[in-house]
Amino acid sequence: MKILVTGGAGFIGSNVVDAYIEAGHQVVVVDDLSTGRLSNLNPKAKFYRLDIRDPKLRDVFVEERPEVVNHHAAQIDVRRSVVDPEFDADVNVLGSIKLARFAIEFGVSKIIYISSGGAIYGEPVYLPCDEDHPVHPICPYGASKYTFELYLQLFKETDGLDYTILRYGNVYGPRQDPLGEAGVVAIFSGQMLDDKPVTINGTGEQVRDFVYVGDCARANVAALLKGSGRAYNLGVGVGTDINEIFSELKSITDYKPEAIYGPAKPGETSRIYLTADRAKEELGWEPTYSLTEGLKHTVDYFRQSET
Repeated sequence: MKILVTGGAGFIGSNVVDAYIEAGHQVVVVDDLSTGRLSNLNPKAKFYRLDIRDPKLRDVFVEERPEVVNHHAAQIDVRRSVVDPEFDADVNVLGSIKLARFAIEFGVSKIIYISSGGAIYGEPVYLPCDEDHPVHPICPYGASKYTFELYLQLFKETDGLDYTILRYGNVYGPRQDPLGEAGVVAIFSGQMLDDKPVTINGTGEQVRDFVYVGDCARANVAALLKGSGRAYNLGVGVGTDINEIFSELKSITDYKPEAIYGPAKPGETSRIYLTADRAKEELGWEPTYSLTEGLKHTVDYFRQSET
C-alpha cells in the first residue's frame, strides 16, 4: 500500500519509513527538516519538504493519494511547550487537524497517530500505566498530544476515518540527535564519545520506560492492519532511572568522569513506565531488545556516524 509518513526524516519516523519499505510498501515522506535530516531519508521514499501546517500539503494528497497516513511530525520539546504553548498547540493540534481533514477529503483509510505514553498520563496514579490510566498531563506538550487523540475519535464517528494510536515511552536508538533537545541516551552518548562533561538534570532518579526504536518501528507495521479505533502503549514495562542510563553508557563507552547534576527541567514527570499488554494481545507486538543491547546498538551508531 502507499503510506504517507509525516516527520519521516526524523529519528523515529525514518526508522518507521525503513520498516515500511522493507515490508514492501510505497512510502511518501513529508518533513520540514526542522529536526529531521536528509541523511535519515530512505532513498526509496518520495520526499516533500513541507510543514504540516502549510496549505500546500493538500497538493501532496492530490498527487500521491495515500491509503494510510502515519503521523509522526510534531513539536516534541517539553520545555518549549511550557514556554510557548501557543506554538505547541499550533503544530500538534491545529496542524494535525489539517492533516486529518485532508485524509478525510482524499479517502485515506486510516491514520496511525503517534502520541505520548510519557506525557499524557502526568504523575501516575499507579504503575505501570495502562491505556485506561487517567489522563492528567502536567505540560502543554502532553495536553496537545492527547487533544488530537480526541479529535481522531470524533473524526471516526463523524467521517469514518479509522485510526490507531501508538503511545510511545522514551524511545532511543540510532539516528536520535545528540545536539539540542533530545533524549538522554543520545545526549549522553554524544558527550561521552567526545569526552565532554555530562550533566544530569535533577537528581537522576527520574524513572522512564526506555523502548528501542526498532521495536517501535515494528509496531507501526503491525498497526497498518490491526488496532482499529484503539490506543496502545509501547514500552518495556520496566522503569529505569537516569542514573542507571548514565552508568550503563559509562561502561559501554569507557567514559571516566562522573556526572554533573544540574536543575530539574520544568514540566517533567518524575516516574513513568508503561504496560504494553494490550499491544501484545491485539497487535501481536512486544519489545525484543534489552536495554543493554539497545544501548550498545545506539553507541555503535554514534561511533560510526556522529564522531
